[in-house]
Amino acid sequence: MPLKELAERRVLLHRKSDAQTLLRHALDDIHIGPVALVSSFGAESVVLLHMVSKIAPDTPILFVDTEMLFPETLAYQREVAETLGLTDIRIIGPSRAKLMERDVDGIMHTFDTDACCALRKTEPLQEALAEFGGWITGRKRIQGGQRAQLQLFEKEPDSPRIKINPLANWTQDQIASYFEEHGLPRHPLVARGFKSIGCAPCTTKVAEDEDPRAGRWRGQEKSECGIHIEDGKVIRQETAA
Repeated sequence: MPLKELAERRVLLHRKSDAQTLLRHALDDIHIGPVALVSSFGAESVVLLHMVSKIAPDTPILFVDTEMLFPETLAYQREVAETLGLTDIRIIGPSRAKLMERDVDGIMHTFDTDACCALRKTEPLQEALAEFGGWITGRKRIQGGQRAQLQLFEKEPDSPRIKINPLANWTQDQIASYFEEHGLPRHPLVARGFKSIGCAPCTTKVAEDEDPRAGRWRGQEKSECGIHIEDGKVIRQETAA
């Protein structure tokens, strides 16, 4: 079955499913094949990680260490993995040879953020995903831009994989309630005003009335890291004011 058709069928099948049911089926879907969860261990990542830990704690979790993350993110990743009993955390990162060739001084982010994201995040992730037929993301429609039209399942452009977005239609209230109900640990930077957390050089605090992603690549049109690409190009989206 063509992957686009498969994704559309799964959207219809799970249009009324809760996130846990969708996840349980997706992780055991022989038509999709092996599935990994890609997690940044960011501000809201623990919601999906907790769900997966209750369904299949041996699910491969792909965590991209760009070597420019906040120390707090690295510590939080270790804390969450241990607390939830996740047994297959795969920490991936940029190729040493490529770093020496393209960003030996570690300053690429100061003049070409797209190229830096490609080198440190997109390329290593695509290599790590090669063995999987699908991958789970934490993207949500409430994040705006092109994500406003996000489907629960989608064919990943230019690849033989399905992207699975169990929280696509979740609201901020649902996320907050899930944290409270399950007593989940918060990323330590959230209390300091960081609502969306990426690499340290490209992430700033946001004001209470700002969009959560306003602190990512502040002052630039860019608002996507490049993990989500179309036709080989980084998806750009307008950040809501």
